[in-house]
Amino acid sequence: MALYFPRNYRPRLVPETQEQAIKEIKDTFQTTLAEALGLRRVTAPLFVLSGMGINDDLSGVERAVSFPVKDMGDARAEVVQSLAKWKRIKLGAYQIAPGYGLYTDMNAIRADETLDNIHSLYVDQWDWERTIRPEERNVAFLRSIVRKIYAVLLRVEQAVYHTHPHITPVLPDEITFIHAEELLRRYPGMSAKERENAIARECGAVFIIGIGGPLSNGEPHDDRAPDYDDWITPNEEGFAGLNGDLILWNPVLESAYEISSMGIRVTPESLEQQLRASGKYDERKNLKYHRMLLDGQLPLSIGGGIGQSRLCMFFLRCAHIGEVQASIWPDEMREQCKAHNIELK
Repeated sequence: MALYFPRNYRPRLVPETQEQAIKEIKDTFQTTLAEALGLRRVTAPLFVLSGMGINDDLSGVERAVSFPVKDMGDARAEVVQSLAKWKRIKLGAYQIAPGYGLYTDMNAIRADETLDNIHSLYVDQWDWERTIRPEERNVAFLRSIVRKIYAVLLRVEQAVYHTHPHITPVLPDEITFIHAEELLRRYPGMSAKERENAIARECGAVFIIGIGGPLSNGEPHDDRAPDYDDWITPNEEGFAGLNGDLILWNPVLESAYEISSMGIRVTPESLEQQLRASGKYDERKNLKYHRMLLDGQLPLSIGGGIGQSRLCMFFLRCAHIGEVQASIWPDEMREQCKAHNIELK
């Protein structure tokens, strides 16, 4: 999105109070999420070795920040872009039973990011992963997990309101579910982002199912890497895909606001199908992660990421992600934001 300046914007909290509020939101959210999904916290890496297939390549065009490791013969390491694959490996290594999982603080650098109100070079999110049973690989189970996560969002919003009564709740009591194909049929003349804005404005909170696979217009709703979320498997609702995006209506930015990308993960069969569909099979089939998955060495799982700064930005009604995190911003952006009462850290 282009840089947006809300009319007559004023921060809801003074800087000192906001810093405390950020901590309270993060503490409350991760504790409540862990209780709701049966997760335990683990320590995560900041970087992984290149060429292992473990790092997330996001939509396939973002370059990972990398560097040589002197004590390993200048083998290259990459700063993680997310921990989508690493988490699943850890589920197996820790032998976590179905119904339980792990979460961690993920910190990433995305050097190719286009900077605006909600995108930064620095990404911080809670990455979580939970072991599931074969019979749970369906949309009904996906919906049940999304509802639990949404209940956590509602609880945090109420906690913010209790401490800061002038920040009144805006989220609806229930989240709406819709498949990306249904969304396309509902708004056939709109782009994917315009469809997101329309449904988010109408419903307040929505989970769009089926992100990554082509729709009836021949295009995916949005890009998704082929090797973690399952976007190709037919589901019981007559569409394809067992994943999705959790999107809120942001009243400050007056736009759809993605807070989480998540889904049921690929099986060996759906991984092969998605790699072939994306033209990545020969390139990735022998990488360590992909070999483990194709050989059936990894547990079935569901997982996702939830943006920490985005969450704080939403609940504190901030206009720019730079108000809740420290990063690097162009001088021109800093000056423009300051002229509109937006102070970037």
